[in-house]
Amino acid sequence: MYSVIGILVGIIILQFIIIWKYQRQVRDICRQLTFLMKHDSNMLIHREFDIGGIGTLSDRLNEFLELRRKEKQHYQEKETLIADTYINLSHDIRTPLTSLDGYFQIMEECENVEDQKRYLNIIHERIHSLNEMLEELFTFTKLKNESYNLELMPCCINRILKETVFSYYDDWVRMEIQPDIRITEEQLHIHGNRQGLSRVIQNVIKNGLDHGEKKINIVLERDQDRVALRISNQVTHPEQIDIEHVFDRFYKADAARSKTSTGLGLSIVRELVKRMNGEIGAKIEESEFIVEMSFPIVKDRMGK
Repeated sequence: MYSVIGILVGIIILQFIIIWKYQRQVRDICRQLTFLMKHDSNMLIHREFDIGGIGTLSDRLNEFLELRRKEKQHYQEKETLIADTYINLSHDIRTPLTSLDGYFQIMEECENVEDQKRYLNIIHERIHSLNEMLEELFTFTKLKNESYNLELMPCCINRILKETVFSYYDDWVRMEIQPDIRITEEQLHIHGNRQGLSRVIQNVIKNGLDHGEKKINIVLERDQDRVALRISNQVTHPEQIDIEHVFDRFYKADAARSKTSTGLGLSIVRELVKRMNGEIGAKIEESEFIVEMSFPIVKDRMGK
C-alpha cells in the first residue's frame, strides 16, 4: 500500500517538474522572441528539451526567422540596387544636361545662322543620348522586377539578326566600318522574344561601336542542338577590360568613361539572354573582345 502511494507521489512530483520545466521553456522562448523582435540579430531560438512539441515549435520558429532574414536581405539588396542605379545614372545624366544648358545659352547669344544650326544638331544629339540612358534605366529596372514576364514564342533568329544589323548600315558607313558578317543559310528558331533579341544584338553592337576599333565580326551558326551567336570587335587596350565584370551593372572600361554610356547595356543583355533560356559569356583573345551567346533550337510553328 505504502509502495503504491510512494509511486503515485513520485509520478505527481515528476509531472510537476515536467510541467514546471515546460512552462519555463515556453517563457524562455517568448523572451527570446521578444529580444529578436527588438534587435537585428542572427540568433536562433534555443531550447533545453524537445518534449511536448517544444522541439517542433522551436524548429518552425527558426525556419520562420531564417526566411524572414532572407527576405530582409533580399529587400535590402533591391534597395541598394535601386539606390546605386539612380545615383550612377544621375551622375551620367548630369553631364549631357549641363551641356544642353550651355549650348542653349550659346544659341541665345549667337547671331550666326550656321553656328546656330551646328549647336542645334549638338543639342539633338545630347537629347538622343538622354533618351537612350532613360530607356536603359527603364529596361534594366523592369528586368530586375521578379514579377515582370518576358513573353516568349518561336522566333527566327536569322531574320531578327539581319534586320538589326541592317539598321546599323548608316552608322557603319559614317564610321567607315566594314563589318564581317556570316549568317548561316539554315533558318534557326529559338524560344525567345523578338524585341528582346533585337535589343540584345543592338546593345552588343553598340558596345563594340562605342568602345572598339573600326572592326566588328558577327557570326551566327548551328552548334549541334543550339544556336550560337558570336559578336566581336577589336579593342585598343584589352588590358583595361576586366572580363569578369563586363556584365555587371555600371561597369565601364577606362576607355568608355568619356562616352555617353550608363554601363547598363551588357547587364541588360545578360538579363534578357537568361530570360530567353540562353547562355552568355565574354572573353578576350589577343586584342579582340568577344561576346558569345547560345540558345536551344526549337521547331518553328510549321514544325520544321
